[in-house]
Amino acid sequence: MISGTIFDIKRFAIHDGPGVRTTVFFKGCPLSCWACHNPEGQRPGTDLFIRDERCNACGECLEVCPEVAISTDGDAVHIDRYRCNLCGACADACLRGALELAGRSVSVDEVIAEVERDVVYYDESGGGVTFSGGEPLFQPEFLAALLHESRKREISTTVDTSGYAPHAVIHDIADMVDYFLYDLKLVDEDRHRDFTGVANRPVLENLNWLSEHGATVTIRFPLLPQINDDESNLRDLGRFLSSLAQLHPIDILPYHRIGAEKYARLGRSYRLSQQPVPAAESIAVAVRLLEESGLTVTVRGEPYAIE
Repeated sequence: MISGTIFDIKRFAIHDGPGVRTTVFFKGCPLSCWACHNPEGQRPGTDLFIRDERCNACGECLEVCPEVAISTDGDAVHIDRYRCNLCGACADACLRGALELAGRSVSVDEVIAEVERDVVYYDESGGGVTFSGGEPLFQPEFLAALLHESRKREISTTVDTSGYAPHAVIHDIADMVDYFLYDLKLVDEDRHRDFTGVANRPVLENLNWLSEHGATVTIRFPLLPQINDDESNLRDLGRFLSSLAQLHPIDILPYHRIGAEKYARLGRSYRLSQQPVPAAESIAVAVRLLEESGLTVTVRGEPYAIE
């Protein structure tokens, strides 16, 4: 029985592909993007969330921790993450939900059973299942098995990906995917490596192959002020996308701070804590420059009117 690691299953998702969808969030990602809004999906293993606002310092978690990794100052608990073995005993003991594990092993059958609950909504809306993350290509056997079982049940499939994987992985799953949501951030390889920790050659090559293969792809472009909103990157992006075998639509996703608080809950620093959100003018410039390359451009999935 093939199994994998996920950190969430979200029902009734409406921003992860066409129609009403169930989104399965895979654990683990080879990238380390500064702006990642799902940091609990980056590491392959389990993570421990602390929600200080829920903690009443009752001390129950201290009593059950086998590694003596928890202390309290009377107002909240503190985790020594070097000593913590992520056994989950503290989370089980916390009745207020202040401590929570992110990441669990599940079988293909377990995931498909959850996905099948909402088939009637998929049929009515043109929706289906979306495999996201983290990076779903990071668990290729698990992803392929889920795609296969979904297609057997005539459930439409979407893969939300950075495209960073060996070409063989993309090749093996492409015909089981109805719709790709494909993240592109920076075209220049050095800048991409600085921002994500990896080179972008596999990303660009895999997208080029998918386009030639006839895949249905929407490009997702996270717009980050002072990181990738400059004219040079936008024109490079437009030139690259317009050179592909298909002219794929591109959806601009302006930077937001929704995931910033998660870093503190995981005991990590957030590199973009002072990052501004894009101004309306910056969004308009990005739309205009990409449209000049002949691309169909949306912002957060909607047409954008430039005044």
